[in-house]
Amino acid sequence: MPGQGNELRAAVADRQTGWVERLPERWRDYATLARWDRPIGTWLLLLPCWWGQALAGPLPSPWLMLLFAIGAVAMRGAGCTVNDLTDRAFDRQVARTRNRPLASGRLGTREALLFIAAQCLVGLLVLTALNWSAILIAFASVPLIVIYPFMKRITYWPQAFLGITFNWGVLVGYAAVSGALELPALLLYAAGFFWTLGYDTLYAHQDKEDDALIGVKSTALLLGAATPRWLLLFYGTTLTLLIAAGMLAGKGVLFYLMLVPVAWLLLRQVRELRLDEPADCLARFRANRDVGLVVLAALVLGSLG
Repeated sequence: MPGQGNELRAAVADRQTGWVERLPERWRDYATLARWDRPIGTWLLLLPCWWGQALAGPLPSPWLMLLFAIGAVAMRGAGCTVNDLTDRAFDRQVARTRNRPLASGRLGTREALLFIAAQCLVGLLVLTALNWSAILIAFASVPLIVIYPFMKRITYWPQAFLGITFNWGVLVGYAAVSGALELPALLLYAAGFFWTLGYDTLYAHQDKEDDALIGVKSTALLLGAATPRWLLLFYGTTLTLLIAAGMLAGKGVLFYLMLVPVAWLLLRQVRELRLDEPADCLARFRANRDVGLVVLAALVLGSLG
């Protein structure tokens, strides 16, 4: 379709990479459906997996890290496809999402279902390389992936369900190394949950006007102007739980020193936050990749120390 690359670039405000536009037209739609043009979501799904590995320690296995990276791309893409298939009627009414492949009609239901199956197959192949504990824990997340897209219809806290789902990788990563789940992993999982509550509330502020018109719920609508205070609560709880997880896992002093820049990065997201400017909310949301990477560095250095 002539000019589709420019149209997509204008319509998808949070696009991060341009290589997708150089793909053949049909593949471009599938890549957009899987959000390959917006890798931030893959990072936010992947980093908790690496956290779990680093917590179990002493050092993350590069092979496991690669497997989780492949799995994160596949399963994030599958989840986004499920979400777009479920929400295509809503997406047509929101300026930021109306040009998505399913909402616009460029791809149909049958194509979406086949694409979901293909991506899930890749995820399944990744699982076969893990131990049985990690495999069983990973399979337990499937119901969460299925029900998450419906949460925005029934609760103002869909971000909580995203936190439950997106941080499941902490448990899988920990079990892949240790063969079991222990309290430090559960505390790290809870830290990720509150972290997600914060960053996805920021993300939801981009669509709050459209969401209010079409009846979709979110913490952005619920918390409104009080969002900065809630973000401080969410992120403060995240830091507290990170400290608790590190203490129980026996992390060294470097772990706690590295939490100082984590706290600074989280505070930057709240200071002078402009809730009514979608671009500002998006930039602060994206900054959470750096937060997750510094947490990972803290966990690794804490083992060395």
